[in-house]
Amino acid sequence: MSGILLLLLFFFQMATGVPLYVALLFTGFLGIAGTGDWTLLRVIPQQFFGGMDVFSLMAIPFFILSGILMNRTGLTDRLIDFSRLLVGSVRGGLGYVNVVGGIILAGVNGSAAADASALGSILIPAMEKEGFPRAYAAGLTAGSSLIGPIIPPSIFMIIYASMTNTSIGGLFAAGVLPGLVLGLAFMLLNAYYSRVHQVPVSDAKTVRAQAKAILIRSVAALIAPFIIIGGIVTGIVTPTESGALAVAYCLLAGFFYTRQLTWRELGEAIYETVRFTSAIFLIMGAATVVGWFLKWERVTQQFAAVIVGMGLLERPWLLMITLSAIIFIIGMFMEEVAVLTLLTPIFAPLATRAGIDPFHFGIVMTLNVTIALITPPVGACNYIVAAVGKVPLGDLFKAIWPFIAVAMTVLLVIISFPSLTVTVPRLLGL
Repeated sequence: MSGILLLLLFFFQMATGVPLYVALLFTGFLGIAGTGDWTLLRVIPQQFFGGMDVFSLMAIPFFILSGILMNRTGLTDRLIDFSRLLVGSVRGGLGYVNVVGGIILAGVNGSAAADASALGSILIPAMEKEGFPRAYAAGLTAGSSLIGPIIPPSIFMIIYASMTNTSIGGLFAAGVLPGLVLGLAFMLLNAYYSRVHQVPVSDAKTVRAQAKAILIRSVAALIAPFIIIGGIVTGIVTPTESGALAVAYCLLAGFFYTRQLTWRELGEAIYETVRFTSAIFLIMGAATVVGWFLKWERVTQQFAAVIVGMGLLERPWLLMITLSAIIFIIGMFMEEVAVLTLLTPIFAPLATRAGIDPFHFGIVMTLNVTIALITPPVGACNYIVAAVGKVPLGDLFKAIWPFIAVAMTVLLVIISFPSLTVTVPRLLGL
């Protein structure tokens, strides 16, 4: 069966509401069956379970659980109060709080969806009261959530590293500066918007009056990202161990410090973690089956031959621009984990052949896939912020494009200046 026919069949399944992992598995099955060699069907269970049976992936459920526990223990609210104390007393202050909150939360769970939910439920109504249109507030929240998978820890980076044998710690370190640049870019957009639309200056008197109490309360919340980022970047613990330590800390803080965590909520948090983790692992396993078929049909070699024929291996900058354009188009219509697991085995070897630093390309690949989270019509973060912020999806789709443009501009900057990604890993000897 031709690759184009299989691709059309896959998109038809998605359009009709077939679960993504089922669509991937069925596509892989038809492709393998189409070879006429029925003995190859034994590959499906081998690849499906092999795609999930990767030790480094154990970190994913810990990071997801730590993020959920941060929300349920009240630690996330303290981080937002801390962000408001830092940047909330200027024109459009809550917009800056949204971005800074995204930066801080990025150091906990590595999930854009979790950040979008946590920030949106609190800040979208508050930003509307301050004078922002609700659609803009939702768009900024979706944009801020993109920082989550770039600043460590990052679920996307763990998946990429596990597929390419890249150091997770090194990749995490490489994401620090790009994540901060992305946050700064959204702050500049918020500054421009706030001035042009004359958003009122925030009344932060109450926050400043409680500055000492907020600082004291925030210390407990700031320890969690310090455990994760500090432990991984310094090499004291592995990503999986840092995630486990963060979960243990959140449990202790929730039960004995904030006292907002109950046994029932802990059970609900574990259930939510299992549900999210299962979805990611099922997609990874199913995508591995399709990836094996693509290798069997030599699609990787055929694509590489096209790239070589275009002379892009001698032009690394142009190669990354071309691959980014492909990811952007595919990411508009496909779930992000599937995009990452399907395209990484094809694109990463090309980057290596072109002499691109593995950390640099890993961040470029991760940011590309992350931008898809806010790209209509499939971008998951759009649906999350629309739901929690009670914003009509059509209004959000109209408001989201400036944030996509900002993220794409940052991507271009990162592609053009590799030092943004490789400096921190080199300083740390990773």
